[in-house]
Amino acid sequence: MTTTTAPLRRPRKDAAANRAGILQAAATTLALDPSASIDQIARAAGLSRRALYGHFDDRQALLTELIAAGAQRFNAIASSLHEPHPPLALARLTAALWAEAAHVQVAAALALDDTRLEQTATALAPLRRALVGVVRAGQDDGTLRVDMAAPTLARLIEETARAAVSRIDASSPIATSIAVRAVLSIAGLSWRESEALLNAHPDVLEAN
Repeated sequence: MTTTTAPLRRPRKDAAANRAGILQAAATTLALDPSASIDQIARAAGLSRRALYGHFDDRQALLTELIAAGAQRFNAIASSLHEPHPPLALARLTAALWAEAAHVQVAAALALDDTRLEQTATALAPLRRALVGVVRAGQDDGTLRVDMAAPTLARLIEETARAAVSRIDASSPIATSIAVRAVLSIAGLSWRESEALLNAHPDVLEAN
């Protein structure tokens, strides 16, 4: 007697599409109401509550994946940064992240929420390492402030960006400029130095 083992089946395309649709519906719904229930998200996705639970165990699991998706996109931006001048690197990184935040601002806000900072520390580790590297390089060449350790300064920069994500509408035409200038200020540049840097490299803000 012979037996055969059925080959493992890949997830059906419609299942993958439903999962992606749920994540998109969650982002849209949470942008309007951060406390939106799982039922509201399911309705926005055009699915029943039971169907949604076929993809996510609970609301927290859904939020975790939404955060992870946003973190992955932010980390990819950080890994693609190849700018040797630290202040300009910091400006470009901030501008690029801010442009992405316009698409995933809900995920960014969720990720930076006090109750989820520990959860997202691991998810955003590549971005944080890149930021510390830029800060340390700037301290080594004297272009960024040196009155505190690189990890501490990087954390202050992160907190500045966190506040900006929470307080400023990412779709505003001046939002990128505000975010970049705030980060450069915390990093040790005067407003005149920031102005000169951005005037010399207008593509930093024009690309967003």
